[in-house]
Amino acid sequence: MTNSLVVKAASLIRDGDIAGAEYALVNLADTEGDYALVAVLEALPPKDLLAVIREYDASKESVVNLLVTPEQFARAVVMEKLYGDRTHARLRGMINAILFRNDNQTGEFLEAIGEVDGGYQALVDYLSDRDEEVVHFALYDTFNVNHDEAGDAVDKSEVMDHDWKELTWLLKHEHPDMFEQIWPPLKKLLADRRRHEAELEMQEQSALEQDEEHAPAAVKPSAPAKPKPTVEPGEESAL
Repeated sequence: MTNSLVVKAASLIRDGDIAGAEYALVNLADTEGDYALVAVLEALPPKDLLAVIREYDASKESVVNLLVTPEQFARAVVMEKLYGDRTHARLRGMINAILFRNDNQTGEFLEAIGEVDGGYQALVDYLSDRDEEVVHFALYDTFNVNHDEAGDAVDKSEVMDHDWKELTWLLKHEHPDMFEQIWPPLKKLLADRRRHEAELEMQEQSALEQDEEHAPAAVKPSAPAKPKPTVEPGEESAL
């Protein structure tokens, strides 16, 4: 049954029927129990498992997301880059959905991601659009980039958002070895972005100055001609 369902799910995924593949997996759990589904998930190729779990829908609970193990998830998540999603929106959605599904397992999932090749890069991608806040947090223990004084450090209870802030806090305070691998690449990403933005600003300023230099000089309006004095008939002009 395991092999036939793996083949069926893989075929559905290849045909683009992700919902059908998930339905087949969920149906197995309903008919034969969670352990049967766990066995199928273990046999499912990481790329096929990823295709299912990246279709995370916050409006419904997925039994696949509930039963995937840290090791299975870690193997799948590092393949997200193959989809070429430059926004990393799907990556963040599925990491949040599974990483925080059970607070007692969050640490296991993080450690599993850190143990696979490409795992650190996946976490860097996840945090890439928050590079400035993460780098600031690494230095000052606060996400407020305008604060860098003692006493501004945030407590865990303040960042329990099941999102990037909580993940960053956990990495720094509960998985410091992992955090030391993640925040330097984000620091470089931030520096590169700022340099690129500065270059664009200089180019725009230079283009504006060139436009002003080549703009035609404004033509001054000519002064209105003075009206000639009128001479009544029979009178001699005083000129």
